[in-house]
Amino acid sequence: TMILAGASLNESEDAVNLALQYPGHCYCAAGTHPHNAKEWKDDDKERLLALCKKTIVRAVGECGLDYYHDLSPRDKQRLVFEKQIQIAEETSMPLLLHQREAHKDFLSILDLYKGRINHAVVHCFTGDKSQLFNYLDRGFYIGITGWICDETRGRHLHDLVSLIPSDRLMIETDAPYLIPHDLEPTPENNRNEPAYLPHILKTIARNRNESDVELAAQTTATAKKFFSILLKLFS
Repeated sequence: TMILAGASLNESEDAVNLALQYPGHCYCAAGTHPHNAKEWKDDDKERLLALCKKTIVRAVGECGLDYYHDLSPRDKQRLVFEKQIQIAEETSMPLLLHQREAHKDFLSILDLYKGRINHAVVHCFTGDKSQLFNYLDRGFYIGITGWICDETRGRHLHDLVSLIPSDRLMIETDAPYLIPHDLEPTPENNRNEPAYLPHILKTIARNRNESDVELAAQTTATAKKFFSILLKLFS
């Protein structure tokens, strides 16, 4: 089962059409990534709202703020982020969140909607301990990617990942990006794929001193509950 995340309204529509070809196996999130906030038009809130009412769509996003790349004006990023939070509130859908180098503004905006957001997952968490507990204290879920497999950039996550409650931890690829750097042999195309998720899982399990089988069952159950996907028994 895969969640296909939209990065723009056009891509979100493509994700919906693709997911519909694989019912029961693919679901999607619809939204506008902060990189694409500059493309947002006055009527796009209604367009996104219509997408989010489709049963195949299980979350609003990927949305948030990105001051690292700054590919969209920051005021437009904040505006578009709020529009999508409002859609999540109106539809009672969870949020798939993105934040990079914008932690203060990110929290300030989310705090405006405290108690009005159903669920939210901070996708691809790479922050520090303080940021982690800022999110956990607000009831957010935490998504961990292959960044934890990068000994240069992700080593700090080895300690932090053990602090995440088991029912608030999700594991993701961010495919086709963030391929684990310690894969052997190194894939020639350098493209991340869902097939590498077990590798990420084992790295996380090792740093949490947990069984990878048990962690797989727990994180799968958490993700299915978050995205309202029918639970199946594990064998």
